[in-house]
Amino acid sequence: MSLNDPISDMLTRIRNAVRNRSKHVVCMNSKVCRGIAQTLLDEGYIAGYEVIDDGRQGRINVTLKYGPRGEAVLHRLDRESKPGRRVYRGVHELDRVRQGLGISILSTSSGVMSDRKCRELKVGGELLCTVV
Repeated sequence: MSLNDPISDMLTRIRNAVRNRSKHVVCMNSKVCRGIAQTLLDEGYIAGYEVIDDGRQGRINVTLKYGPRGEAVLHRLDRESKPGRRVYRGVHELDRVRQGLGISILSTSSGVMSDRKCRELKVGGELLCTVV
């Protein structure tokens, strides 16, 4: 199977799993995908993740998080920078997603991190996705 955009694949799998009320979703393993999963965990959008070694590339098992009455914590997960159109933002160009209720995930020279952490470290990068 040829996969051109593993980040979009991961976001689509998570989006579909939240829509189906699944507890877990399995995504392909890469350094950027692990960074996205770690950022979602740090910001409280997922319950956890683990990297599964299958002898090849590996998989990421993401445990999704729901509210006390079963409502989804993730409402929107949008891909911003695509292979055909890369989107870069400096630290002063980072807009707050829904006045701070959501986050943007960026790939920086210091790794994958949220927009809040980018403002603290005063670093910009490629805008991967927005989460609400």
